[in-house]
Amino acid sequence: MMIIKSTKLMLIGAATFLMLGSMAAGEQEKGFRSLFNGKNLDGWDGNPEIWSVKDGVITGKSSGPDQMKYNQFLIWRGGEVKNFEFRAKMKIIGENSGIQYRSKELPSVGNWAVGGYQCDVHVNAPYHAMFYEERGRGIIAQNGQGTVTDPEGTRWLTDRHDTVRAEFGQWNEYTIIAKGNHIIHKLNGKKTVEFHDFDKKGRSLKGVLAFQISRGKAMTVKVKDARLKALPDGGVTDFKNFAIPSDAQVIEKKKPTPKKKTKPRPKKKLAQVGPAIGGNKATPVANITRPEGFEVELLYSVPGVEQGSWVNLCNDDKGRIYASDQYGALYRFTPPAPGKTLKASDVKKLPLDIRAINGMLFAFDALYVAVNDYERKMESGLYRITDSNKDGELDKVERLRGMTARGDHGVHAIVLTPDKKGLYLICGNNVDPTKAADSSPVKPLWDDDHLLKRMPDGRGHNRDRLAPGGIIYRVDPDGKNFEVFANGFRNIYDAGLNRNGDLFTYDADMEYDFNTPWYRPTRVNHVLSGGEYGWRNGAGKYPEFYYDNLPATLNIGPGSPTGTTFGYGAKFPAKYQEAFYVLDWSWGKIYAVHLKPEGASYTATKEEFVTGGPLPVTDAIIHPDGSMYFAIGGRRVQSGLYRVTYKGKESTASVQSQPEKIALHELRRSIEAFHGKADSKAIAAVWSHLSHQDRSIRSAARTALEHQPVSQWKSKALAESNASAQLEALLALARVEAAQKAPATRDAICLALLKHDYGKLSPEDRLAYARLVQIILNRFGDPAQGTLDLIAAKLDASYPADSFEENWLLTETLAYLQHPNTAAKGMALIKAAPSQEPQMEYARSLRFLKTGWSSALRKQQLEWFLKAANYNGGASFTKFIEFIRNDSLATFSEAEKKEHAELIARKPVRKSAIELSGEMFNGRTPTMWKLEDLSEAAQNGMKGRDFARGKTMFAATACYACHRFGNAGGMTGPDLTGAGGRYSPHDLLDQIINPSKEINEQFAPIIVTRKNGETLSGVVVNLSGDNVTINTDLSDPNQRVNVDRKTVESIEPSKVSMMPPNLLMMLTKEEILDLLAYVLSGGDKNHRAFKK
Repeated sequence: MMIIKSTKLMLIGAATFLMLGSMAAGEQEKGFRSLFNGKNLDGWDGNPEIWSVKDGVITGKSSGPDQMKYNQFLIWRGGEVKNFEFRAKMKIIGENSGIQYRSKELPSVGNWAVGGYQCDVHVNAPYHAMFYEERGRGIIAQNGQGTVTDPEGTRWLTDRHDTVRAEFGQWNEYTIIAKGNHIIHKLNGKKTVEFHDFDKKGRSLKGVLAFQISRGKAMTVKVKDARLKALPDGGVTDFKNFAIPSDAQVIEKKKPTPKKKTKPRPKKKLAQVGPAIGGNKATPVANITRPEGFEVELLYSVPGVEQGSWVNLCNDDKGRIYASDQYGALYRFTPPAPGKTLKASDVKKLPLDIRAINGMLFAFDALYVAVNDYERKMESGLYRITDSNKDGELDKVERLRGMTARGDHGVHAIVLTPDKKGLYLICGNNVDPTKAADSSPVKPLWDDDHLLKRMPDGRGHNRDRLAPGGIIYRVDPDGKNFEVFANGFRNIYDAGLNRNGDLFTYDADMEYDFNTPWYRPTRVNHVLSGGEYGWRNGAGKYPEFYYDNLPATLNIGPGSPTGTTFGYGAKFPAKYQEAFYVLDWSWGKIYAVHLKPEGASYTATKEEFVTGGPLPVTDAIIHPDGSMYFAIGGRRVQSGLYRVTYKGKESTASVQSQPEKIALHELRRSIEAFHGKADSKAIAAVWSHLSHQDRSIRSAARTALEHQPVSQWKSKALAESNASAQLEALLALARVEAAQKAPATRDAICLALLKHDYGKLSPEDRLAYARLVQIILNRFGDPAQGTLDLIAAKLDASYPADSFEENWLLTETLAYLQHPNTAAKGMALIKAAPSQEPQMEYARSLRFLKTGWSSALRKQQLEWFLKAANYNGGASFTKFIEFIRNDSLATFSEAEKKEHAELIARKPVRKSAIELSGEMFNGRTPTMWKLEDLSEAAQNGMKGRDFARGKTMFAATACYACHRFGNAGGMTGPDLTGAGGRYSPHDLLDQIINPSKEINEQFAPIIVTRKNGETLSGVVVNLSGDNVTINTDLSDPNQRVNVDRKTVESIEPSKVSMMPPNLLMMLTKEEILDLLAYVLSGGDKNHRAFKK
């Protein structure tokens, strides 16, 4: 067999290349060189029976499976490739080909055999430009995925993005970018996969470049415009400096796809809990804080290799506790006596065909369990376990309802319903909705309801998950009848009933959204019948002021919600018996939430009950012995079991509280009785409550209306004269009739809205009005242009408004309507906004606006993007800014692009949050203020303050970088919105000047000391296996370090606050007092502190 002669390519000088084919001048400037001369295969080595040059194109042609015994390759002989960018255009006729890179020749297999990294060229969409390892690890990342392989070799799905489509049989351009252990593939300029490879044994950092022709059916491969650019050496990221996202999912190891004929490889075992080495052990009690009088005992450090990582606890009627391994079996033990601990022999593994339990409940003579199996060894869903032979041991496992779930956001807790006749099943947003009965309180009328084009998560997380989000189902004991009780959650893990029979849950935030306007903190929700709670993907999350969703009872802050329980039965002081305990896994907190009835719902406050660092709490229960038991673990981190008891002086007598009879609660329940059924009495019973002053009553009434025949109330809704009642009724009408998209209904609703004087509506009704306009336009499409003009004129007359919330809605709606005044007014709002969140929201709304732009406004818009490049936020923040900028640039005319070309091309100058915020202080001399310098003025000088200056100082001192204030600011420090209820002027001043004097336990840092003597200080924000992730700079949520706990000597609480000192040194005394007044007023310009 003849071999094509190889030719070495030579680089002559720093700027002159030996050109082997045509290349555009622009590409020469970028440093690309062509690898194909367009004439012959000089420089390439392959089977001459297969490879040739035809019509100036590299052509590979096979006749069928008998021609080759294995996949063969055309190998480039110009040297090995290391860090590079490669581009080539390819066309295939047949099933698949591929581009090998950083690969190895395999002479033991045969001539021209290659194994290693491959950019797949395949006709099936999931395989378009995917990452495949030929004769190695198989599929690494499919089209639309971002993946990470950790040092153990476990592969994680870390993000999803839109799959890239292409027409095969046509020319498509493939791009490969390899920098160290970071790989990106592109198809026709769009990213298909992104991969980080930390598997030192499995990865490759250099190797040959080649084109594949597959053994199998006859096919043709054509290649042209192959060019290569060498990139600088280096770029290998250490795993300790890389944080796998908390919501990443382990990808099940797959057999090699049929298209690749390779030898079977043994299935790799997923990572397990590591041995208790160094800091990799259950958190010592000395590192755990609790209220005075309470004691915490570490009862058991779970041997992870044998018993896994515990995520769920449950009592039985014999006083025994059941515990489940997140990835494994079910265990049972009897709690030890006071002062004693458990031994491994005390913990019994139950011989049941069940695994991956995330929720448990003993009810109806059975143990109900919720299975959420990441590894898909067992179908996720609702199961029942019973004692079939009455010998006192559970032995029979029944699947009541299989459900499709993935990752952490799956099938979770089970709670007994208030009437004790059914179950609540708690499900996160990665559970596909299951078939539900028509009697469901939630009618399936949900939609994402985005007026502007959806902006999905910047990292691609869950971009395929749309409404309804996470669901709480109401289920009968046999699991036959599922009803949707409430929806719109992100990742609810548990729930609990209070004495009044009201259901509460603790929902997750989205950490990638930090410091964006759509960030929603972890939140305690009072779960109401038929309730919509507003989770949507990416930038689409509903703010609490949207009247088509229900607000949180209590916003807590960043975290990872896990278990919940009420304190009923605990031998604790009275307020702790009545508390609702919610667990935060990543920040290591158990909060005691104190609920208070208000209106038809509740308000709440929180206190840190048990805290530690790290303390990945997963579940808590109140045992019949009066103690609280809680577990740490999850995601294969070291697990432990703890007991909390009260030894203080307060009484622990049982609170004999009866369900309260609260008038508005009773009214709400009477309305909820109409949910899920048609009733001739319903319309008359609920109509007057559509305008009730209580939001929960209005929502319940509107939900009840949606379940009644629309023909019986449509005309009444259109004719209603009370604005509040009509806005609720028209929302119901829009939701019920949207499926038909009837123009007559849309026009009738618009006509009804146009009869109202928008400017004279109450602030709450104005928000509802603007939101309803958005829903109508989204669900029904646009009415006639004349109607749109009337709506726009009505809204523009009140724009800008006094509140950020109303300006959010008006900017978005008027930009959609392309109203010519919106550009000037919107950019003025951006300029006046004190923090990045409102600026970002207005910019997002303006990104599709094409009208009303002057040259000066376009310049202002582009300058804002340069400024915004310095803003910090969660992992998706920079991508969101990029999305907004790209969409905005797409609205520029060719003339505008030419005029502003220099500004469009300009790179931002990087500045820190404090540098960016404090530019107004340039030229000032600092003053090192002490508490005694300002204390008297803080006590006596808080009248006649300047609101505008106080607001300016809050932004200028970078308070927004870490602290939430109203609807703006970060979440890595305490929320200051309610500071006026917690601090006097003197105390707040003391906190600012002496930040380490008293550290808020929710944000208390830790000090990690490694065995090599290195120390780190920060806040624990994530855990995975043996690794703990620490945020070392609270002004930048992405400043994270990964630490292997096996290399740690100690982890201890820090006595030094993460809040920097001397934040006031550039302010004058009067500016400081104005700042204090602004914070303590909650941002209320009508507060008494500003009265002249």
